[in-house]
Amino acid sequence: MYHDKRFQTDSYFPFVAFSHEQIKACTTGGFLTTDRGNFDQISDRLLALNPAALDSLANRLGAGEIVHAETEEEKNCYQVMRDLDHVGGHVPGSTTNKKYMRNEIWSLIAAKGAPAWFITLSPADVKHPICIYYADTNEEFKPKIMEHGDRFRLVSRNPVAAARFFHLMVTLFIQHILGVGADHIGIYGQTSAYYGVVEQ
Repeated sequence: MYHDKRFQTDSYFPFVAFSHEQIKACTTGGFLTTDRGNFDQISDRLLALNPAALDSLANRLGAGEIVHAETEEEKNCYQVMRDLDHVGGHVPGSTTNKKYMRNEIWSLIAAKGAPAWFITLSPADVKHPICIYYADTNEEFKPKIMEHGDRFRLVSRNPVAAARFFHLMVTLFIQHILGVGADHIGIYGQTSAYYGVVEQ
């Protein structure tokens, strides 16, 4: 990372970088689908897709209706959606990726039992000297008291600093509070499993 935070403070760079990451993940998922033995069947299903049946399914599902495939066209549409899940599952933030995460949580509950704790973390980035250091251009860490407005403007101009600080706090929480990967047990006892997600 550059000392002057030139990319971190650019208002367009995070969106461009995230878009490229999604494109790369989608391309990777497409290649993995191509390598599958049933790629010819997927191609035939896409070519035989009935747009009217797909539009009807989309409208009914969008209205909250529970739709069961009855005709061959509707079954084909559902199968195409399942085929596309193999691509979308690799894309961060996609609906399929979220569905896979829910499946992971249910699998973890089946293996370990219901969670004993539900914990929400919300680190106060504008009040923490480490986040201020990440957001500032000083190379040496010298904590100093700043006005609230100055701290707020400094962090708001550099969302990467806030993200780095959040990642640091969550990593330290998992290690030292939960005791995962540490030489001591957590303050809540021995942690058998945990699952964390970030709100979007």
